Amino acid sequence: MKTTRNASRRAQRRGFTLLELLIVMAIIVSIAALVAPNLLSSQQEADINKTKADIKLIENNFKRMATKNGGYFPVDQIDGSQSIRALCEEWSIDGRDGVYPPLFEEVPLDPWGNEYDVQANGTGQKPRVWSYGPDKQDGTEDDISNDPRSSKS
Repeated sequence: MKTTRNASRRAQRRGFTLLELLIVMAIIVSIAALVAPNLLSSQQEADINKTKADIKLIENNFKRMATKNGGYFPVDQIDGSQSIRALCEEWSIDGRDGVYPPLFEEVPLDPWGNEYDVQANGTGQKPRVWSYGPDKQDGTEDDISNDPRSSKS
């Protein structure tokens, strides 16, 4: 008779108790609280590294243009994101050597969805290329640039 009673108790207790479920949920929440900050900082670091790589690529494409033009940029003054948009079109240098293919297929955007900005004050000078960074505001501490005097380079 004792075995029948134990078997019927086991049959009644097939699920988890509320206490057991709450303990498991507390453990999962604790682990998530420990892991989440690391994942978020890793994503931010990856975004900054991608931005630096994009800036280097934009700078190299301007250098490529300058190389074809005797060391000078084919525009008198590089200024604003429209200069980067110009790299997405076919280009030539005063009609010499034919037409060159676009250096970008589309306008590159930073990880936060903004166009990069460009500025140079004279021909032959390395252009400053920068992203407004996560806050999407120009001139703040989180801007990322190829200029070592800028905040994050």
